[in-house]
This record gives sequence, C-alpha cells and structure tokens, in this order.
Amino acid sequence: MKKTIYIVFLFMCIIQTNAQFNPQSKKVTEQFFPDDESIQNVTPALQKKKGFTNYEELIAFLNNLKAKHSDYVTITYIGESQKGNQIPLLKISHPKVKESKVKVWIQGGLHGNEPASTEGILYFLYTILNNKSYYYLLDKIELAVVPMANIDGYEKQDRYAANGLDLNRDQTKLMAPESVALKQAFSDFNPEVGLDFHEYNPYRKDFMKLGNYGVAASYDVMLLYSGNLNVPKNIRTLTDSLFIENTQQELDHHKLTHHDYMSTDKFHGEIVFNQGSNNSRSSATSYALTNTIATLVEVRGVGLDRTSFKRRINTTFLIAMSYLKTAYENAPLIKQEIEKAQQLQNEIAVTSTRETYKNKIKVIDLDTDKLIDLEVTIRDALQSKPKLTRKLPEAYLILENQNELISKIKTLGIQVKILSEDTELEVESFLITSYESDGVPYEKMNLQKVATQLITKKILFPKGTYRITTHQKNYPLLTEVLEAEAPNSFISFGVLKTELNQELPIYRLPKKN
Repeated sequence: MKKTIYIVFLFMCIIQTNAQFNPQSKKVTEQFFPDDESIQNVTPALQKKKGFTNYEELIAFLNNLKAKHSDYVTITYIGESQKGNQIPLLKISHPKVKESKVKVWIQGGLHGNEPASTEGILYFLYTILNNKSYYYLLDKIELAVVPMANIDGYEKQDRYAANGLDLNRDQTKLMAPESVALKQAFSDFNPEVGLDFHEYNPYRKDFMKLGNYGVAASYDVMLLYSGNLNVPKNIRTLTDSLFIENTQQELDHHKLTHHDYMSTDKFHGEIVFNQGSNNSRSSATSYALTNTIATLVEVRGVGLDRTSFKRRINTTFLIAMSYLKTAYENAPLIKQEIEKAQQLQNEIAVTSTRETYKNKIKVIDLDTDKLIDLEVTIRDALQSKPKLTRKLPEAYLILENQNELISKIKTLGIQVKILSEDTELEVESFLITSYESDGVPYEKMNLQKVATQLITKKILFPKGTYRITTHQKNYPLLTEVLEAEAPNSFISFGVLKTELNQELPIYRLPKKN
C-alpha cells in the first residue's frame, strides 16, 4: 500500500499541471467533498463540460454584466500582462448614494492554476448584480474587483507569470509588470477591506512523509490574515474577531470545514506547519500594512481539475458575501478603527520570531481514507514576538539618485515629497556591519542578509532629496521596505544592492523629543 501511494505521489509531482491529473479518489470526494448542485451554471466555465474560463470568455462575461448593469458597473483596464492581455478591473457602486462608503477590494487568479478563485468571483459578480435583494449592500460599499490577475498564467493553468515570477511573492519588490499594475490600482483605490482569493494543493509531496502512509489536507478553506507586528494591533484584532469570526460562522452554517492558513516547511530537519503570515511579500500582509482589513483565502483545489468545482466556487462566494455583509453592518466602526490605526506607533518590529508549539490538525489518512487527528509542530505567525525593534522615525530621506526605489514606494501608495532647498539635518545612517548573499536566486533576485549599525550624524542634504514622512496611512509598509534587516525590504530582496561597510542611501530622521 505504501509503495503504491508513493508511486502516485511521484507521478503527481512530475506530471505537468495542464495534464489535469487528479490525485483524489472518487471515494474521498463523495465522503468529504460532495459537489454543491445549488450553484447555477451562469459563469463561462460552468457552461461547458471541460476546462476553465479563458480570457476571451472572461472579457465577454464582464462586458455583458456592464451592458446589463451600466448604472452600477464600470470597467477599466489597469495594465497589460507580459503577453499583451489587458487586465480588467470592475468597479461596482450605487449611483444614487454619494456619501462615504467602505471600499472593498476583491482579487482572484493571482496564481494561474487556481481556477475556482476566478470562477468564484465571477459567480459572486453575477449573483450580486442579478439579485436585487443584495443591492442594499451597495448603499455603504464600493467594490473594486480584479477577477483574473495573472492572465498569462491562467490561460495555460500555470501558477506563475510569463517570466516565471510568483506574483504573490512580488508584493514589495514589484518586479513583474502585473504586480506594478495591480499594486498601483490597489493604491489608487485605497481600500479599507481587501480579499485575495486563491486555492491550495491538498496533496503535497511532503505530506507523504506524515502519518503512516501519507496524508492529504482536509479543510475546505484556510484563511490567511497577518500577524505582522507592524500592522496596528486594532486592525489585527478587528480582522480576527469580526471578519474572520463571522466568516467562520457562515462556513459552519454551510458545513464547510476551515482552519487558519498553514503551509509546510522544513525547520531544523523537521516538517513543520507555518501558520498565519507576517511576510509583506504576499498580499495578506502587504495589504494589512496599508491599514487595510485584509485576508488571503485559500480554497482546497489545486490539482483537482473540476472535482468539487461548484463546492469550491460556493466557498469563494460565501466568503466574499460574508465580508461584504460584515463591512455593511460595521461601516462606521471600520472607518473609526482605520483612522485610529494611523495614530503612529512609537516602535517598529524590524524582525520577529514565531511562537512554536505542538497541536493537532485534521487530515485525511491515505491508507484508510478516514479523517484523523495528526499532531504537528506549528510555527505561528499569529503569535509573533519582536526580535529587533527600533523607534519609528519622523521620516526617511532617500538620495535623489534612487529613482527605482522611489518609483516602487509611490506604487505602494506612499506619498513622497522633495526637499526644495539644501537642508542640514541630524539623521541616522545605516552602516552595513554584516553581509551575506544567497548564492541561489529567489524569484530572480539575489537575496541579501545584512546587519546594520545606526550612526547619528549631521548631513547637508541637497535640493531634490526625497523626504518621506511616516505621518500617512501606509506608513507601516514604508518601514517594511526601508528598514534594512526587514525580511522583505528592498535591501533584503536585493532591489538595492549593498556590501560590507557600505552606507545605505537611506536615512532615518528621528522624532524630536
């Protein structure tokens, strides 16, 4: 039995994604993940027997919604994919309600091999626009929706963009044109709530090493929200105790299983489960660092072709609706808490550590096809502790020759000013005191691991130097990209190359006592 399962896993790992090999048995599907026949065949993929929505079908579907609901829907194109496909953005708003609304950003298809993310969003769009009982939500909500973020990858059902980049590892370094277009549109919309829909692979290679003869993940959906300590605590609390809690209750009502998001990794030679997120390279934390209530949704589906497809679509739909209803019912509270979050923290966590503990999770035993409790080691980002901390500066100053950094900072929605005259300031400079370069590129970048010493000095900054205040909504994200040791900073990612004993062209202006 073990040998048979192992062969299946090897085959699954080497076969091409577009070959649509499905590792899941009919027995497991019928027992744990029966399809949801209440979902109507109203989206392009559901109107055909095989395959998923292609780009041509997507545009036709969206244009049809626009034609039928022109008072509520606008379509713009925010940029092009690397293969020249325009990326559509739908905005939905009640035309007769002009007062301030909660802005909600919804995105899907960032990974091209996660089809229910896009299809679930299309089903969501069709339903709210064709069912007038949902129109009341638009009295307090304005929607911006990108149904297919990675068009080139989606067209061939491949995770990556055309240049091989993972667009959900590109949220701060912004090396792919799609990433720049998406982040700029996100920044321009300036949402208060953000949802990024994905699917996850329940049959991972490392799962073969767990249990007696291997296991498969069992949860219909895993919810990823940020434990990054630079996300203001009240935003983290509101996300968890209100939005996540309401969504979990909705999923329970529909008998859909759920868990906080976990991914596997090796830590000191042991397979461990990383729970939650604190990495700003991916959307859940990147969004949250702009003081947005943010969640990345991982529906169980990668590698399953159209198995349980309607179930996956319905899961996506239910979560999107739960977030909209929660936003509608708590609109004043959301705006109040986001305004409160902009009251600056005195200290920032440049680096942090995760709490580690043992816990049991539900998995499907591949030998018996039964649900079992598996004890695993959890490294929990939702219980992070600060490791390296610094006082939040009044502002950062960046020398005028660093145009690439400034362009990325502006795309991240951060306001930048320029010194209008030569100005002498007492600042803290970053001196590189330890330097390591990773010999293996990550996402086409040469990572740098550095330690720095802050040296206080007076510098005459020339006219044209960039001055970036921390007195703005997206200031937590600013600290993530400019503090040298931060794991997703421009320095750590090698966007700004450095070396031992070098002074960075980035300076901290301390707050006055």
